Amino acid sequence: MGVNLQIAVCIKQVPDIHEGLQVNRETGTIIREGMQGIVNPFDEYAVEEAVRCKERNGGEVVVITMGPLEAEEALIKCLSMKADRAVLLSDKKFAGSDTMATSYTLASAIRKMGQFDLIFCGQRAIDGETGQVGPMLAENLHVPQITYVSELEIQGKEVIAKRQLEGGLLVVRCRMPLLITVVKGINVPRVPTYSDLSDAMEKDITTWSADDLGVEASRIGLRGSPTTVTRVWTPPLRQGGEVLKGESPELSHYLAGVLLDILGG
Repeated sequence: MGVNLQIAVCIKQVPDIHEGLQVNRETGTIIREGMQGIVNPFDEYAVEEAVRCKERNGGEVVVITMGPLEAEEALIKCLSMKADRAVLLSDKKFAGSDTMATSYTLASAIRKMGQFDLIFCGQRAIDGETGQVGPMLAENLHVPQITYVSELEIQGKEVIAKRQLEGGLLVVRCRMPLLITVVKGINVPRVPTYSDLSDAMEKDITTWSADDLGVEASRIGLRGSPTTVTRVWTPPLRQGGEVLKGESPELSHYLAGVLLDILGG
């Protein structure tokens, strides 16, 4: 095959935003009770790319998430997409974690599992929209990171990645191990069959608590979260704009002046 990669993918179970979101006005947190949980859509691209890397080069894909026991459903979805193993980090001590506490906890789990060549994350989560966990995780693990990846190729122990920028693409070459966050256009996630889902439901999911990870109590959950939400509100709807028809004299004079400057007049 190839280089026999050990790959970790960090995912998150998020509320299905199509059902609408409710926010606790006192704590500023999303009310998740009673809401249908789904795999964060950006994370599905990360799982798909990890599985494709395994299929091309050999190896194993382990999917990790932190959350309540209900998050097993998200892990089963990832197993049905041909991930090999799944690990759930679940403990009341993790509740209230911000991105810093979350990345520290995920890094502790990855260290516990052993050495990895690649770690994949989605670009961001649709509930928090911060895009911080991936880069923070790389810092905690002391590995390089390539963010906003829209295409990647593996050559031996090196990765050649194309980063999506506002004005184009940046090609980056980096040795493994490293962390990669992927954007939506990198692939089309596979749709599991009924057989895939049945097989995934038969697989064991490893569950670790804070004690299993041996984490520092001061760095997890609310206690380990230096950021707090002080206000949550719904932005006002955009008002309809005015459609201007015909030529604008002001615009015509401005463009004429710009043209003269260019021509040296």
